[in-house]
Amino acid sequence: MQLEDLAIFGAPPAFNEPLHVGRPNIGDRASLLKRINDMLDRRWLTNNGPYVQELELRIGSLLGVKHCIATCNGTVALELAIRAAGLCGEVIVPSFTFIATAHALQWQEITPVFCDVDPRTHTINPWRVEEMITPRTSGIIGVHVWGQPCDVEALTEIARKHNLQLMFDASHAFGCSYKGQMIGNFGEAEVFSFHATKFFNTFEGGAIVTNNDELAAKIRLMKNFGFAGYDNVVYIGTNGKMSEVSAAMGLTSLESLDDFISINYANYKQYQHELAGIPGISLFTYGDQEKCNYQYVVLEVDEYVTKVTRDQLINILSAENVLARRYFYPGCHQMEPYRSYFPHAGLLLPETEKLVRRVLVLPTGIAVGLGEVSQLCEIIRLVVAQGEEVRVKLEKKPTSY
Repeated sequence: MQLEDLAIFGAPPAFNEPLHVGRPNIGDRASLLKRINDMLDRRWLTNNGPYVQELELRIGSLLGVKHCIATCNGTVALELAIRAAGLCGEVIVPSFTFIATAHALQWQEITPVFCDVDPRTHTINPWRVEEMITPRTSGIIGVHVWGQPCDVEALTEIARKHNLQLMFDASHAFGCSYKGQMIGNFGEAEVFSFHATKFFNTFEGGAIVTNNDELAAKIRLMKNFGFAGYDNVVYIGTNGKMSEVSAAMGLTSLESLDDFISINYANYKQYQHELAGIPGISLFTYGDQEKCNYQYVVLEVDEYVTKVTRDQLINILSAENVLARRYFYPGCHQMEPYRSYFPHAGLLLPETEKLVRRVLVLPTGIAVGLGEVSQLCEIIRLVVAQGEEVRVKLEKKPTSY
């Protein structure tokens, strides 16, 4: 492959069909359609139907937790868990996360206090958490980024020491483990997203899992307007219920869960092999000692070595029909309303500031084959090998980013 072969310089793109980050995995269609037809025949479309109940039981069994409460999406799941746990005042969270983590707090007039991350794990740094605690702090929300678990033990000790509630946003970590125990068993509660972009999806959906009986009972009331039986509202609530069609998709996805993970793992290992030795490109690695879903292939781009920036590389890949993504650019603290509330927050988040400018996520999942991974990596290898020349040519062209 020559530099002139790159689509951004006028050649046809490398891939006829786009390769997407987060392209939905779909299990066995016949099984899904059978469930949907059964649902239509029953005419039980929502309100804690049999598929929702089955999905909750199967997820609870898979994770080894006492309670699983299915919800309409992961964001509402966060809001319900936060309110049920009685969080108020200030809650410490990483800025290196999807904006929903912060919004779920701010929506309920709770101030998210942004904490820096460990550059090795990309998860919240426990040793920085203690520096952020004030008399108004009521809790900590850790985020298991890329399925990489937080330092659960350190955060648990800090929460216990300061009498704080501890929860986890586990949106990336379904099917992952920490020290041999499945994610879902830590803190007061853990929250999953089953959005279409997740390797395990229910079209749109989420779940709260907990081993706390009282908290689970409260969340079940809250997700259904506070109803405790027919015409009997006993608590304030909202509509957070999962529909039957989403649960049908979830049950079908569960049947293919091992296949999804196997494909992700094979792609991850192929990326690891193909990207090894490319200067300035480092792949986020997962240890083999824990269960992992491998749903994110994460690069860090050192532009001082590659001579092209992360964003320039994204533009090149986009021209080749590879729709890579920046995560979690530019950081929650740089988005509104937080940018206006805390204009100098970045001074306390040096590792976050570096990561949001370096991280690049590549496509994987059942729509991506090993041959496509190799071809994609060859493009990256060519760009880095001729980085200075590529950068000069790109700077003469208008950019879409």
